[in-house]
Amino acid sequence: MRAQLARVDAVLVQALIAAALSFAHIHDIAMAAGQDGWKAWAYPVSVDLLLVAAWRRLRSGTGKTAAWCWFVIAITASLGANVATAGLLDLADVPAWLRILVAGWPAVAFLGGTLLAHSTPPAPAAEVIEDQEDDPEPTPETAIPPAIEAPPEPPPVPVPAALIDHARKVAAEHHTRTGTPIDTPTLRARLGVPAPMAEAITAHLTPTGN
Repeated sequence: MRAQLARVDAVLVQALIAAALSFAHIHDIAMAAGQDGWKAWAYPVSVDLLLVAAWRRLRSGTGKTAAWCWFVIAITASLGANVATAGLLDLADVPAWLRILVAGWPAVAFLGGTLLAHSTPPAPAAEVIEDQEDDPEPTPETAIPPAIEAPPEPPPVPVPAALIDHARKVAAEHHTRTGTPIDTPTLRARLGVPAPMAEAITAHLTPTGN
């Protein structure tokens, strides 16, 4: 953690030093071109603000062509001032073309900053796709499947009358012993018959009770 903070602090210090030197160089060029007083200090501020506006537009991911154009213009102005003050230009005798560039820079910076700050960026492709998805094409009505007919009920299982009489006796004996009507599983176990036949016998016993 400390190593990371030290690395960040070093980068920040280096950035501050570079910005201060560039600021001073642009100020010196403006002074040499006849822009004295507060005007000389306003020139480096306008260059830095244009750089920041172009960099923010580049970070936003929209309108990169215009952002790169104004970024190159601002960095050229800053780099040109740094090179010019490195002994390549006689600040006591500034050429006329440089005076013209310095005098016209405020209009250029104002135009670039206005275009970068107030121009409407193009809509991202994702928003266009979402707008198209909001209006889906009409889909054909879903056909209703035909109703499925219920299978016919199986025919009743024939039960001999003698078996029904025997079942009544078993049911009566169960009711006398337990006090409750006999159920189908118990009747089936007592008679030893299949489940369908036990259900048929129970149906015969229900109307007559126990």
